[in-house]
Amino acid sequence: MYGGESPQDASASRNRRHHRRGGGGGKAVVGGGTSGTILEAAFVDPAYSWPPAEGQGKNAIELQASTALMRHADPNDAELFDRGGGGGDDDDDDDEVVSLTPSMMSSDDDENEYNNKHGGRPKFRLREVAGVERVSTTRGKLCCRRSVVEEVYATTEVRVDEDGVPISDAEATERQRKYNEMRKRDAAGRARRREERRRRVLDKKRRRRRERRAAERYRRVPEGILIYRLDTSDATITLVSGPSSNTDVDGLLRRMEVVRARPGGDRSRRGIVLTGSDGVQRTLVACEQRTAIAWLESIDMMLAAGGRGKSSMSLVGGGGGGGGGDKTTSAWARGAESRLSRAEREEIEERYVNLAAYSNNLIRAGAIPGGNGGKSGGGKSGRGNAVSGGAGGIYYTVAQVREEGEEYDEETLESIAKRRAVIKDSWDFFRMVCSLLRDRRKYDEVFRRMQLDPVYPYLNSMTGLNDPGDDVAMGGNVGADKPLSQAHRPEYDDMTSAAIARDLVRRAEVALPSLVEICKALAGSLGMEEVGVGPVKDAGSALRKAEKKYEGDVLKVTDYCRSLLVVKDFPTLLALLELARDSFGPLIRRVKLSTLKTDRAPKPGGYRDCIINLELKDHVCEISIHLWPMWVVCGVDGFRHYRHCLEYSTDTFGDPFEALAGLDRKTVAELIVMAEEAVADMPLETLEWYHEKFILDYFAEVGLFLAHGLHEWAETTLRTLIKLRCQSPDIGPDHHETVTLYRYLEQTLRAQKKNSEAEDVAGKIFKHKQQKRTEKAEAERSLWEQWILEPFESIIDPNKKDREEEERIKKEVRASKKAWRKIREERFKFLDGAD
Repeated sequence: MYGGESPQDASASRNRRHHRRGGGGGKAVVGGGTSGTILEAAFVDPAYSWPPAEGQGKNAIELQASTALMRHADPNDAELFDRGGGGGDDDDDDDEVVSLTPSMMSSDDDENEYNNKHGGRPKFRLREVAGVERVSTTRGKLCCRRSVVEEVYATTEVRVDEDGVPISDAEATERQRKYNEMRKRDAAGRARRREERRRRVLDKKRRRRRERRAAERYRRVPEGILIYRLDTSDATITLVSGPSSNTDVDGLLRRMEVVRARPGGDRSRRGIVLTGSDGVQRTLVACEQRTAIAWLESIDMMLAAGGRGKSSMSLVGGGGGGGGGDKTTSAWARGAESRLSRAEREEIEERYVNLAAYSNNLIRAGAIPGGNGGKSGGGKSGRGNAVSGGAGGIYYTVAQVREEGEEYDEETLESIAKRRAVIKDSWDFFRMVCSLLRDRRKYDEVFRRMQLDPVYPYLNSMTGLNDPGDDVAMGGNVGADKPLSQAHRPEYDDMTSAAIARDLVRRAEVALPSLVEICKALAGSLGMEEVGVGPVKDAGSALRKAEKKYEGDVLKVTDYCRSLLVVKDFPTLLALLELARDSFGPLIRRVKLSTLKTDRAPKPGGYRDCIINLELKDHVCEISIHLWPMWVVCGVDGFRHYRHCLEYSTDTFGDPFEALAGLDRKTVAELIVMAEEAVADMPLETLEWYHEKFILDYFAEVGLFLAHGLHEWAETTLRTLIKLRCQSPDIGPDHHETVTLYRYLEQTLRAQKKNSEAEDVAGKIFKHKQQKRTEKAEAERSLWEQWILEPFESIIDPNKKDREEEERIKKEVRASKKAWRKIREERFKFLDGAD
């Protein structure tokens, strides 16, 4: 936020430094540097409630925090971690306060240090040596030649060392070479010691500067907020802000070396239960959900690393009421993640905290498209965009602890943005799968209720026209075996598929006005809920459909000219079928009722409807007849639901959370970041029953929590969703969606060994099943008179049960047909005139 930046922009410049653990009091530092991450965030003072009660100024607190940060910003802070040197008020720091090793404390300026330790430079000199030499000469000529030996006095120069010992030129050269090499190595060592000393001094200055900056920055933190710093390089959590007026100073957590962390059980889903190295447990409640999630994940990664700081990655016994003697290890230290190297763990941690900080910056800047959840919130939440801009978000910062001089360049930031885009797409896909399967269950529940209609057995007994159905197991057909097609014309023999499709589009446009008139007549007679005609399917779409479903045969496409009618219920559908038969029966080529049959499968995604194909102007057209209870689930988006279910084969999923199978832990952790980004405008405690968009987001996040082992937060979220579903006037406690949430709640309770509570939930689920069976039995008894059979009759005739079932079905159909005639008489008397 320096030089006009917002507080959150400061974290985008990811401060990097080389962090070494050093003891005070002049203790020596042993070992190399340790890299990690620093996170700072706002937590709730236990003496206060958060968020403040309505009317006590949530926005005022945020404004107070922003103003305090801007007012006390140091203009030099922007360069705090980028500069290599000191400067300013830190220049008078004494080097003696920095912890140095004995070798670092040696004098680097003593030129005689090497000579004192290893001796001086090799010295050689020439010395004159006098003596008598024997010289042999030859005298005389020819036959008189002879050899004469004479003694001659002479002086010669000899190379000697410091001790006066004669030495050859080769030996002198070798001694000089060794001396030069050793001197170079010693000079390099002195340079390294000077650099290490300088780095320690600068680190001390930076640490003091950070402490002064934190003290100034957090000097005027709003009442009820405490700022804590997590440093994963030494596994510590430290309080960096001052207490509020009502703070319990004696019970305040000021510093802790963390050895264990788990989610808290508070309904706000912002709590973290920490266990220190002394076994004492403390709970921190964050101001933002995403803070608690990011911190817990970072701590979990930190504990799995094991080698950082002094903390162990497991705690045996767990004092302060935690653990009860069990050994708890980080989830990152189990399974495939246990085989990760130190470098791989640090890379995963860096990627995760980068994504979390980047996402937080987008939330703070209001750069999340549709972040206010406008269409689903309906303006009823009373919070608006200010929810994501609370004081907790202002104080949320992340700083990477890395080697000095390493900076985030544009390429790195672009890489973070690309990674977020990939994870965001994955989150959107998973959320879509949850939505598709939720709607599938809605369709199944709607159809179950529709079957309780008195006229349904009669409709179920009807046989469609030219309708073997799509269920091959039941004798149906699929794809190219479709019994109905457009008329084949001789000219088509010499035409391509694209040309045939264009000709059929032209014929569909000719037939469209006639289809419009028929739909108007049907709608006017029966009072349709919705009516739609056209547009004509284009040739490209027809070719794609033919290729996908009919092996490229465009004549099998029978919905070039198309319309839809939405009827109120089954009696209205029966009336429409009767009216169509009597009005334009000779034109009807197919009546497809198979998806409405009890023993037949629905369309992909669970949808069920009726289709009438009729031939108009020598072209087969299609009327899709939808039932209002089915239609209202997705409305006009029902076809998109069908297309996605078909494309992604979602009917093969029994559980939407199966889509997460095979994902590694780091990917699930990143998906949770995206989930929190999606719900940033709607904290869990502010969620209402009419916030459908956010309810789906939270449900999808439950799946991520279950896959990630965060069962406490999964339980908290599920209990909230169940409460909201029970409050909804359209759903209630006995709705199938509420029961589905209960099943997940039972699962997460058993994972936490809360068996007693799990049994209570299981009892509610069983009660719901019994209620559904009772409803079905009562509906069946209302159609025919109940009869009583003597028990011993079944012994005499073993086939009696089968015959009785056949007879029961026949009676059920007769009773249903009788009920239809009664309804027909009351609601559709005009059909008698059509007869």
